[in-house]
This record gives sequence, structure tokens and C-alpha cells, in this order.
Amino acid sequence: MIDLHVHLLPDLDDGPSSIADSLETARLLAGAGVHTVAATPHVRVDYPSEPTAIDRGVAALRTAIAEAAIPLDVLGGAELSFEQLRRPTAELRRFGLAGNPSLLLVETPYLGWPLALERTIFDLRLAGFTVVLAHPERNPDVQGDPVLVERLVRSGTLVQVTTSSLAGVLGNRARETALELLERDLVHLVGSDTHGPDGRALGAEPVRRAVGDRALVRWLTEDSPAAIVAGRRVPLRPDPIRRRRFRRPRGGRGWPR
Repeated sequence: MIDLHVHLLPDLDDGPSSIADSLETARLLAGAGVHTVAATPHVRVDYPSEPTAIDRGVAALRTAIAEAAIPLDVLGGAELSFEQLRRPTAELRRFGLAGNPSLLLVETPYLGWPLALERTIFDLRLAGFTVVLAHPERNPDVQGDPVLVERLVRSGTLVQVTTSSLAGVLGNRARETALELLERDLVHLVGSDTHGPDGRALGAEPVRRAVGDRALVRWLTEDSPAAIVAGRRVPLRPDPIRRRRFRRPRGGRGWPR
């Protein structure tokens, strides 16, 4: 699995507080079948992580992981709050997800839905960015009206849901909303959003148990994130082998350029 939403850098946000915790988390991820991650510390008022500190943290962690012989590749990135999207374009590019300066991982607020979110993402699109929207299934407004996410996806936004949401660890409403977004063909990748050795669901197996369609699971956990890392168009979503909870997708969508 390629996991593009992991809080793995020590002492930058509410993730690991030490390199030892980071290494323990890296071992857990590798043990769950994850081979590549993007370290995505929060960038927001309470955790004002800056690109230079993130770059240093990624380099130091890569060295420590190599010395510990943990089979995990660590890429850079950040999880930006909505307010941080006001930064100048040149600054935003330094937070590019998986080292891609045209991709931004944006944190969905846990409460409320910013009225300017759709317009802001549209403006970012005009500036050459593609937004990956993190864990919208945990937002009460989205839980009440998934069309909020549908409008963003139709205009080119990619969506990441959390493994623990699909596994039911984060409650029934998050799980049901994650499945509803999948049913509506509004999800492009799954990430753990782990903050350390904290018991979050890791790897592709919890996704397989929730979705039950191996081709779709591979697309969510390998094919789609691999394309994102490589800067390629996201491949078309596979047709489900069986309907189960999912309707037939309304046509695959790639990563718009």
C-alpha cells in the first residue's frame, strides 16, 4: 500500500513526539504492508510547520529508517488547513504532497463547512494546483449532504478517506459516509492518517474487509496513489466485480490537468 496521509515526523505536530515513536510507527506501517508513505504534518495555527522544518524532518527520518532497516520509503508533504490556503503560490508549492509541487493535501474541517471552500479550491485550480481533500467523511456537514463533496470532485478535486473510518474505528457515521462517498464514486485514495503507534487501522486489509472488491481496493491503495506520486493522471476506477454496497460508477475520472 502507498499511504499518502501519515503524521510520522517527530515533534512537529500532534504526531510522534520522538524519533523512537516515529520508528515504531514506521515498523507498524511496514508490518501492515505499507511500502511508501507521505509524511504530512499539520500546517495550521496551532502547528505552524514550515517547509524547511518538514524537509529536515523527512531527511532525518529517512536516515533513521534506513539505519533501522525498516522497509518503508518516506516522501514529503503536509496537511494544510483551509486558512493556510491564503499563502502565496510559491509558498504553497513547497508543501506539495509526495514532493509534487502541484498537489496539496487539504484538511477538511471537523466542524462546519467553509462557505469559501469551493471558490478557494477553484482558484487554486486556476493557479495550477490539484487539491487532495483529506477525510471529508468525518465532517458533520458532509455526513448530512455528500453532494458538498460531489461538487468539488466534479471540478477536479481528489478525495482521500481514512482507513479507520472504513473500519468503523471512528464511529458509525464516519464509516457510513465513507461508504456512501465510495458508492457515489467520489473517493480516489485511502490513507491511515495515523499519528503514531495509536491503534489506527493500517494497511490495505481493513479496506478489503470494508469494500470486498480486490480490484477497487488495489486502485484505492496502490494504483491511484502511485499515479499521484508519479505525477500521472489517476487511472480510471475499475468496475466493481459485484455490486454489494456499491453502485456502478458513473464513469471513471482521471486526475484533471
